[in-house]
Amino acid sequence: MTKDACAGRDEAVQAFMLEGRLAEVRIYGSGHINDTYLLIHELEDGTRVRHILQKMNKEVFTRPLELMENVIHVTDYLRRKIIETGGDPERETLNLVPCRDGKKYFVDSEGEYWRVYQFILNATSYDAVEKPDDFYQSALAFGHFQRMLADYPAQTLHETIPDFHNTVNRMEKFRAAVEADACGRAKEVEPEIRFAMEREKEAHILGDLLAAGELPLRVTHNDTKLNNIMIDNATGTGICVIDLDTVMPGLAVNDFGDSIRFGASTAAEDERDLTKVSCDLELFRLYTEGFLKGCEGSLTEKEIEMLPMGAKMMTFECGVRFLTDYLEGDHYFKVHREGQNLDRCRTQFRLVEDMEEKWERMEEIVQQVRKGLESGTEEA
Repeated sequence: MTKDACAGRDEAVQAFMLEGRLAEVRIYGSGHINDTYLLIHELEDGTRVRHILQKMNKEVFTRPLELMENVIHVTDYLRRKIIETGGDPERETLNLVPCRDGKKYFVDSEGEYWRVYQFILNATSYDAVEKPDDFYQSALAFGHFQRMLADYPAQTLHETIPDFHNTVNRMEKFRAAVEADACGRAKEVEPEIRFAMEREKEAHILGDLLAAGELPLRVTHNDTKLNNIMIDNATGTGICVIDLDTVMPGLAVNDFGDSIRFGASTAAEDERDLTKVSCDLELFRLYTEGFLKGCEGSLTEKEIEMLPMGAKMMTFECGVRFLTDYLEGDHYFKVHREGQNLDRCRTQFRLVEDMEEKWERMEEIVQQVRKGLESGTEEA
């Protein structure tokens, strides 16, 4: 860490209302966006208290004040809901620590934005699924997150990354990249270009349903990976959704779909052997059960019907983004080898193909799970 970076961090530590003597500071977690530190303070009685300090990445999140307004409003709302329902607000939502001036964020002398969260004790976030129940617990937690925020006026939140899941907009950018062919790569990826173009009409489906009022605008997380769930060490249950930087207005089916895209795939995101790539229907069923159970009836009939489309469109959109980046010279997604973005695109498109082959079964699974939950059997 540079001297300037340390100075900014030290400024931030002093700015927040943190009791005791600072005993330890260390880099924490596996995130790639923000700079995250574990702070350990020692109180007079010898008790050691932990907090999470983060510097927000202004290159990724160009509107840090709007981002923090979203996080503050959503966590305050969740805290009130959790208290009303007899839950534990210290463990079931993120809690921001205020600065000495009362604000819940700090801007240092270099213009960098910082925040501090209370540390959630006796819980762990996992980077990879170690057992199927981990995937189920993440589904339950993200579904519960939807239920808790079902009445929140989503339109009042800022769109911190404009058009983040606007598939039509992603297709427009893709078409522009094909036409520009800045790196002369279009010729070699004609099959992939054709695959995307053939499905362009489907890119409009979810947005059109939203515009027609058939799908409601929701508060969505937009990064529904397993490691954004804190799992209780003692019970193994998902207790808290974390990393709220991309919380903004969106579609619940997209949050569901992104989890399926990543968690129900049988292969790595950049797998070269496409015979290994498929959508595991048992994992699809498991996640659907957890998500719908967590939602507790807060989703509309149309949203439930469109869950498979959410899975397909999030996978398709991601593939289009990888292909666009490949055509433009790999400037957005980090690559560690030649052609990695193209490999990523091909795995996503193969996953889309596999979903299309299993489409009727996916729709059947969703309806079986819904009926099972309604009857109280949870049988599919």
